[in-house]
Amino acid sequence: EWKPKERLGIEMSQDFIDSVLKVFAKAQVREAVNVPAVNVEAGDLVSALEAYKKDLKMDMLLDHTAIDLVEEGKFELVYQLFSARTGEYLSVYTRISREHPQVASASKLWAIAEFQEREVFDFFGVEYENHPDLRRLFLEDDWQGYPLRKDYKDDFMLELPDHG
Repeated sequence: EWKPKERLGIEMSQDFIDSVLKVFAKAQVREAVNVPAVNVEAGDLVSALEAYKKDLKMDMLLDHTAIDLVEEGKFELVYQLFSARTGEYLSVYTRISREHPQVASASKLWAIAEFQEREVFDFFGVEYENHPDLRRLFLEDDWQGYPLRKDYKDDFMLELPDHG
């Protein structure tokens, strides 16, 4: 059974979580979060997102980002969905290899994913298969590296002084 944290203004019901699992049975409920959330395997990501869009009316991709889990050698990708029809929120998480960060693009489901995926590519280096225009969004085309990776270094970074 799903155990949510309280969140002001967002109705979080067990019925909604049950419907999320019914629509995509391979999803695993993510507990102790402030909105309904599930984990899905990277290979199932687009199928899950498509099912949530179609069957749960998740018509908006509010946000997409990545979390660098450098100690685990993974990136955790986060997709924040919303249904304007029902007022429900859903967060979908998946993990991919940090060494070969590739996942299918969600840009055919939501046009805004094109730009959100370009941002994640620009700052983390995640490559989106079948993306229509995967290139840097904010940084110069010849920028080296991905500045939101926890192990990123360049000559202009400030270091904390060692007070050893």
